[in-house]
Amino acid sequence: MERQVHKVVVLGGNGTMGAGAGAVFAAAGIRTVLLARTRDKARHGLARVEQMAKSEVIGRAISLGSYDELARELADADLVIEAVSEQLAIKRALFEDVDRHRRADAVIATVSSGLSIAAMCAGRSRGFLRHFLGIHFFNPPTVITGCELIPHADTDPTVVAEVAALLAGRLGRALVRTADTPAFAGNRVGFKVLNECAQLAEQHGVAYIDALIGPHTGRAMAPLATIDFVGWDVHQAIVDNLFASTHDEAHARFALPGYMAGLIEHGHLGNKTAELGGFYRRVGKGKEARTFVLDPHTHAYEPAGPPPVIEVARAMAGLHRVGRYRAAFDVLATADGADAALMRRVILGYVSYGLARVGEVVEAAADVDRIMGYGFNWAPPSVLVDLIGARRTCGLLEAAHLPVPRVIVDAAETGARLFQDPTVDLGRFFQGGS
Repeated sequence: MERQVHKVVVLGGNGTMGAGAGAVFAAAGIRTVLLARTRDKARHGLARVEQMAKSEVIGRAISLGSYDELARELADADLVIEAVSEQLAIKRALFEDVDRHRRADAVIATVSSGLSIAAMCAGRSRGFLRHFLGIHFFNPPTVITGCELIPHADTDPTVVAEVAALLAGRLGRALVRTADTPAFAGNRVGFKVLNECAQLAEQHGVAYIDALIGPHTGRAMAPLATIDFVGWDVHQAIVDNLFASTHDEAHARFALPGYMAGLIEHGHLGNKTAELGGFYRRVGKGKEARTFVLDPHTHAYEPAGPPPVIEVARAMAGLHRVGRYRAAFDVLATADGADAALMRRVILGYVSYGLARVGEVVEAAADVDRIMGYGFNWAPPSVLVDLIGARRTCGLLEAAHLPVPRVIVDAAETGARLFQDPTVDLGRFFQGGS
């Protein structure tokens, strides 16, 4: 049964994810309250909601307030969404107040992108614990439907089922339930790849890595451009948490590159600091706009030239344009040379790491596929296995000295397709190939 929600209160409603969550609920016709430290900040959140939704009408379902009104607004709230700063101490202090004023049967959810759900609610009342879980939207949630639902050991199973039905039903989310592990499923797999590309940029250059691991590999946006979009500060928070909290086969891939740490200290956060830039810096507007590219060694920005011509990438993109996706990945599997070897290392690493999380973070390969496909807009790992061939994938992984997940071995032995969603047009993952 779907959880009946008539009123949602968003704490931190002025932030990117608070406003995004508010937009999702308000668009579904649910009365939504955005609370922030001041009413002025809450008004800023409303402006963000209207911008995300591209509509002023959505504001009719939204009211504003400050934390001074917390007790009154929580008294009749069915669902409380916490979206304040991604710092455990700040969240725990706020939850102490929420526990004091919440309605007994209200669901309390954090939109944290990867902090421990159990640690956030430790020490709270039994009623709070039973009604507390994580709802991880992906940015911007008005466009990206991927969503993770993360209960902890004490969450009431009925609450989990009701919230899952609400998210997948009325709110139209492509939902995945994950274990309460660092960064959950999507960010753990996705930021492993993104940070690996940031590490490789120090040796190979920014423009080269984005050309090598571009849309032809099954992603809407090249990896370093993606980090600029996400924000270097957000990227750092996620990979630092993963480096400290996980000790698996990809541990070294979560170490933030030193050049990024230094630039972050000087305010370089990607697109959100346009005047300073990130991997790229854009100067001017319209026809006069110019793009500059970071040199990780000197921290200087050089004028961007034509994209590097990488033969294996060019061949794959050409095959994608005519819908020959299997042939494109046959090129990836068989091409000679340093470019192809490095591309295989990154893409096979994504497949290996993602599908190895089955049984640890998620229950099935379909869960990893759904969150990578609908949360990151990346070709799901199972899609790549099917295009390459499961048996061949096993051999390529072994040759690259990467773990071979059990689900790929099973697919190789049975001959079954690993990607099991017949409603998905594979072309949606390769439309950016050019």
